[in-house]
Amino acid sequence: MNTSEIEVGVVGLGLMGTSISACLLMAGHPVNAVAPIPLDLKNAAERIRKHLERSYQEGICKEKAEVYLKSLMITEDYGCLASCRLVIECTLENEAIKRSVYEKVERYIAKDAILASNTSAIPISDLQKLTSVPQRFLGLHWAEPSHTTRFLEIICGDESDVSRGEYLYELAHCWNKEPTLVRKDIRGFITNRLMYAMYREAFFLVENGYATIEDVDRACRNNPGYWMTLVGVFRWMDLTGVDAYGNVMKDLFPTLSNLTEVPELMKDLMEKGSRGVANEKGFYDYTPEEARMWEETFAAFSYEIRELALKYPADVVKKKLESAKK
Repeated sequence: MNTSEIEVGVVGLGLMGTSISACLLMAGHPVNAVAPIPLDLKNAAERIRKHLERSYQEGICKEKAEVYLKSLMITEDYGCLASCRLVIECTLENEAIKRSVYEKVERYIAKDAILASNTSAIPISDLQKLTSVPQRFLGLHWAEPSHTTRFLEIICGDESDVSRGEYLYELAHCWNKEPTLVRKDIRGFITNRLMYAMYREAFFLVENGYATIEDVDRACRNNPGYWMTLVGVFRWMDLTGVDAYGNVMKDLFPTLSNLTEVPELMKDLMEKGSRGVANEKGFYDYTPEEARMWEETFAAFSYEIRELALKYPADVVKKKLESAKK
């Protein structure tokens, strides 16, 4: 695909909207970015520039930031989306807000343009009911930082035209993604259903005195954190003995948390207005300097883990076997 001929619109220029924009620019797309709120308009250009500058320094892209920024338009005018073949909504996880955005977007985009949401939890089948042409609506679930991670889920809702999902699947490879096409919609999609099951158990262990917050974080870093980048859960079980896991499941599964409410620890933090490093209050307390350092450390790690992961693609064994035969 010639990405330079495919204009993409991004609506919502917060944390993820700006990193998604950077990813698309590096892939060669002209990007028309709409800022629904004044704060986005104020900060978006600098955020995108920083992403591009760091990506150039790390060797992710070949050109300096200025080259890509020539293909970027930032505006409050939804009319700029008229020429876009794909529009990605990146607003808050609020259906009323999203409905308002979709109404504005659909006033301008072409009938054959694809409209997608970066929602991480709301079923696509629910969101597409808020649009006038549900067949062209799909989910594009990114992971932050969107311009460095290989992750992307493409989700079809009940009324989605699957061929458009297949088109996005092919296009996503131009974005340096290793995408997954989710042909059947479910709340949370794939990765969030897996991760939130782990979050639930983590809260259970802490709230019931089995471990501290630090204990849980340490265990995650030093066990699944070691192998998750190389393999997923099923190949991990292949590598370490399928039968052993089956035997453990019989006794362990009945003891796992099946809580259906938000954990009390999370409720307490929400009531206090805790937002994590964003306001220096979360599961851990931070000084302003610590919060800044954690953000910088996460950014640096995202580039380093990407470089490591690229050495071990999904078909790493297949490639080694093919190389050995030559």
